[in-house]
Amino acid sequence: MRNFFNQQLDELKTETLRMGSMVEDELKLALQALASLDRDLARQVFEADKVINDLRFELEARCTKIIGTQQPVTQDLRCILAALNMIVDLERMGDQAKGIAKALPGILKYPDQTLLPDLQHMGDEAIQMLKMAMEAYTTEDIELAQKVVDRDERVDRFFNQILSEIMKRVVASQNTPAVEAYYKLLLVARELERFGDLAANVAHRVIYMATGFISNPYLAEPARERVRA
Repeated sequence: MRNFFNQQLDELKTETLRMGSMVEDELKLALQALASLDRDLARQVFEADKVINDLRFELEARCTKIIGTQQPVTQDLRCILAALNMIVDLERMGDQAKGIAKALPGILKYPDQTLLPDLQHMGDEAIQMLKMAMEAYTTEDIELAQKVVDRDERVDRFFNQILSEIMKRVVASQNTPAVEAYYKLLLVARELERFGDLAANVAHRVIYMATGFISNPYLAEPARERVRA
């Protein structure tokens, strides 16, 4: 009985990792579509997102079934609950990638490509956060998970820099299509900033899974509260 339960947990972890890889590929595809201003690639992002959405509901159902049939406690229960929350976060990260693809038609109305390298650097940082978070999940590495949480500040700085530059260009522009395109570029930056936040969430789930503690990411150190789960 225990061997079967362990197999269920291993399969759940494997599928959650596979979902993380799919989300990474989706964001890479969205960034490629943005860099090349390619509508066809953007459409592929939408298709990839549908697959990720379906996988989310499949894995949620699997988690519910395991909890209902095995009635896990302590560490085992934390593993399932962590995976359940990660699955939701990963699906939302896929939505952020899809949001980048959705912004492309507006950007094409006034394709100022001078901002695209900064957005690519921001995207690369977000992808690295996701890769580190999933590696931390694989190995239950708390220190690596904390590095992901700390790294989110880099993505935030990228966002603030891009926001400042876009606002300058909007103020200086008298061109309505240009203003709309800049607004869409800002939306891209916002999607990437949110992607980074969600990658940090995944890292927090890893810390919870390994330690049983839930840290509150909205409180600054040293006043951060920790609640025993």
